[in-house]
Amino acid sequence: LCEITEVTVTTRIQSFNDMGLLLIAVDALRRMDIERIHLFLPYMPAARQDRVMISGESLSVKVYADVINGLGLESVTVFDPHSEVTSALLNTCKVISNHKFIEQVITDINSEVILISPDGGALKKIYKLSEFLGGLPVIECSKKRNVKNGKLEGFKVYKEDLKGKDCLIVDDICDGGGTFIGLAKELKNKNAGNLYLAISHGIFNNGVVVLNECFTKIYTTDSFKDIEEEGVLQIKLKALVT
Repeated sequence: LCEITEVTVTTRIQSFNDMGLLLIAVDALRRMDIERIHLFLPYMPAARQDRVMISGESLSVKVYADVINGLGLESVTVFDPHSEVTSALLNTCKVISNHKFIEQVITDINSEVILISPDGGALKKIYKLSEFLGGLPVIECSKKRNVKNGKLEGFKVYKEDLKGKDCLIVDDICDGGGTFIGLAKELKNKNAGNLYLAISHGIFNNGVVVLNECFTKIYTTDSFKDIEEEGVLQIKLKALVT
C-alpha cells in the first residue's frame, strides 16, 4: 500500500466551532503520521477586522491567524483576502486573486462593462484586475459612515454621466449589502445601464431580495457557504483553482 504523507485540508470557517473542528482534524492527521499538511481556507474569518479602531477592541484577524499559525502547516491558501494584513499575519500564506472569478463573470455577462470600485480600499486590487482583463475601464466611488447612527451615506460616483453603459461592481465581501444598495442608486442617478454585482465571499446576512431589486445579476463563489437564490450565480472555487 502507498503510504500517504501529504494532505490538503479544505474548510469553511463560519464560527469558533468550525475552527475547533479544524484543530481536531489536524491533530488527528498528525497522529496518523501525516508529515505535510496544507490548508485551503478560501474565506479568512474576521478578515475585515484587520485594524484596531478604538482602545479595547480585539484585532480579531490576528487571533485567528495566531491559532492557524500554531498548527505548523506547510501552507495556508486563501482566496481574495480583504487586505494584505491577512497574508502578512499568516505564515506560509498563498493568495489566490479574484481574477479568474471575474473573468468567468464577464464571460457570463457577455457584454462590455465598466468595473466599479465601491470605495478607496478596493482600488489597488481593481486596477490589477483591470490590467489582467486587458485594460477594462474603472470608475472610482466612495462612501462615508455616519458616526452618530452608523449608517452609510454620501455615496459618490466619480463620473458625471455613464451614458447607459453596463456596470460591474467588484468587491470581496457582501454581508448586509448596504454598500451595494446605496451605490446602485447613485450609479442609476449617473445614467448607468444594467448593474451587476460580483462578490468573492457571499455572506448575505440580510438575504438577496433587496439586492435583486438593484442588480440584473449577482455573482459569488462558494467560499463562505452554498447558496441557491434566484438572481444569484455561484461559481465553484474548484473550477477556479484547478
